[in-house]
Amino acid sequence: MLYSSDIQLITPQKRWQVVHHSVLQQKNIQLWICHLDTGLAEVSGNKCLKLKYHLLQVVQSGYAGVVTFGGAYSNHLCAVAACCHTMGLKSVAYVRTDELDPTNPTLAFCRQQGMQLIALDRSRYRQRYEPAFINEITASHPDLLLIPEGGSSAAGSLGVSELDLASTPDGNADLILCATASGGTLAGIVNGHDCNVLGIAVVRDASLPLRVKQLINKENAEPQWRIDSTFTGKGYGQFDSNLLAFCRSMAAQKVYVEPIYTGKALAAAIKLVEQNQIPPDSRLSFFHTGGLQGLQGLRHRNLITATDFALLSGSVAD
Repeated sequence: MLYSSDIQLITPQKRWQVVHHSVLQQKNIQLWICHLDTGLAEVSGNKCLKLKYHLLQVVQSGYAGVVTFGGAYSNHLCAVAACCHTMGLKSVAYVRTDELDPTNPTLAFCRQQGMQLIALDRSRYRQRYEPAFINEITASHPDLLLIPEGGSSAAGSLGVSELDLASTPDGNADLILCATASGGTLAGIVNGHDCNVLGIAVVRDASLPLRVKQLINKENAEPQWRIDSTFTGKGYGQFDSNLLAFCRSMAAQKVYVEPIYTGKALAAAIKLVEQNQIPPDSRLSFFHTGGLQGLQGLRHRNLITATDFALLSGSVAD
């Protein structure tokens, strides 16, 4: 029998880390990174927050588990699979792919955790926000709670809103920054704070600002937040040698990021400082949304070397 106390399985521990960079030093800017760690390696960063109230609803409403959506290398799918396995819940995922690759390390982990995977071609996957398609999925899994892609919903944003990102170890932040893709984390940060918030878009998605607005529950919040979409590069999941080099430089000071989400957003933050778009003498709070498991997928597709995988994941011996 599951009780709501089982939610404690994904309660995170917060830690702060300061970033050193010549550009920050020149502008007299402090940049603090907030990490969230749990006892589940695949449930770091924002995932534990975005899943908290979804899983509480599963337990309290008597669902057998969850059904959700994600890409073939999705951090969200790994987090859902790990949480459900730990809590003894059923998990089903519709995966954006034409064929389920048995060698894919992300999907292999999900299977190992007991998740049922169903391939969904890109055309069908685009319907994931459409009411008729959602009704079709829920009707097919009446015993499961549907969690949107990335956990971005009112419940997901509520979990994020409870995290204090403004109080750094050296004082209150002037600006909170995070990577944004599905919008739930950004909306949750805005809902939970009164200071300025900047989302660095890592996807080319014209609908992202509207999705964020729909999840914000504060009146007159818009002047407080914005999305910067100028650092998406070639698009989601793509990066160049300069960004990879930046991630390596961060790893050298034991700041471990990947070039899809957190690394791209952190590099953008440094660039904004360099361009004087962030005032000198500011104190910044940057939310590390996790996702280092994605490095396995990059290595699997030969987009990074084995050496880079070891370095960026922090598995290189000191």
